[in-house]
Amino acid sequence: MATLSFPSALLSTPSNTSAHPIPKPRSSLPLTPTTNTKPLSSSLAAAGDPSSSFQIYYGTAASAANYGGYGGNASKKDSAEYTYEVPAGWKERLVSKVEKGTNGTDSEFFNPKKRSEREYLTFLSGLRALAPVDDVLNNLALSDVALQDQIAAADAVRSRERRDDGGQLYYDYEIEGAAAHSLISVTCARNKLYAHFVTAPNPEWTRDQDTLRRLHHSFRTVAADTPASSSSSSS
Repeated sequence: MATLSFPSALLSTPSNTSAHPIPKPRSSLPLTPTTNTKPLSSSLAAAGDPSSSFQIYYGTAASAANYGGYGGNASKKDSAEYTYEVPAGWKERLVSKVEKGTNGTDSEFFNPKKRSEREYLTFLSGLRALAPVDDVLNNLALSDVALQDQIAAADAVRSRERRDDGGQLYYDYEIEGAAAHSLISVTCARNKLYAHFVTAPNPEWTRDQDTLRRLHHSFRTVAADTPASSSSSSS
């Protein structure tokens, strides 16, 4: 993945968040709420009841300078800035300090049966609010050649704006590419931009669409004064 570099166009005040057309627009994304979960005290914890086939990942979005600073008995839940669900059986790809410092990748999981079916999160510090919805997607694409190619060859690109119960603004994108399908959720919190990606080749998308949409819907940030357990279980 290429280095994430967001031009100043990504910065805006909340009053400038009206949507603009993006390439090949269609109707808004049909979003449904994620099933309520009860996370346990670990960075990867069971979601819902013990028979659940999903786990919750607690991400810290720590800087490269703090890489590896949450080892030992420290719980990522206590310092989590975001959470998302991961299917049981998926593998974590360990992100290197260099990668974290250059392209902003904070966490990534993949299906061991098809490594290109994956879920990951990138972040960038120093952003207070989101620019218009099409500007954000365009700048994400400028920072990611694969995403840029997918959009250029897409059969459809859809977007929507939404707010969570606390009023936080999220942008959701769905890209139906010629070879792959992607779901992206972007938001700003804690003076950072978080971008959560779920992507799969089209055959895997057709097979696993319900699961992949669930992963997309599960992403949320944790308020600075709210424990991760409270944020996850109340959504």
